[in-house]
Amino acid sequence: MVPYRRILVPLDNSGADRAILQHVAALATAFKAEVVLLRVAHFHLRDEMTHEVEEAEEVVDETAAGLREAGFPVRVVVGKGEIADDIVTQAELLDCDLIAMGTHGHGALKRAVLGSVAEKVRHATSVPLLLVKASAAADRSSPPAAGGSAAGSTDASGQG
Repeated sequence: MVPYRRILVPLDNSGADRAILQHVAALATAFKAEVVLLRVAHFHLRDEMTHEVEEAEEVVDETAAGLREAGFPVRVVVGKGEIADDIVTQAELLDCDLIAMGTHGHGALKRAVLGSVAEKVRHATSVPLLLVKASAAADRSSPPAAGGSAAGSTDASGQG
């Protein structure tokens, strides 16, 4: 089995975060891995930049606090730019062994029209990728950082 030393977890501040964090907690426990939380501040206008960066910092800091309280080593990163590109870049820069992402489970038509961050990452990275649909955590009651069950539906094909 491949040991995971550093797991990159891109956050989008949605239910998809909760789904993936349950799996990451189990993996980080099993491998004593560092969890790297990434939130990419994506903005089109300079006026939006400050707000997006502040929101990104809040998301990673809040999530990191819960994970640290549960005993996980955590690093936080706020990226800027195109989301998929920054995920791939950060995974390589930080020497991550796994990218673990929550997905929303949009249908094929919506993905074809809007694109999918998970799809873009899947095609652009050589780092192993774990995808978990947000609906996999919908009925779970344990907090994601508390070492919740790693059971649930994963979508390793990128069709999330």
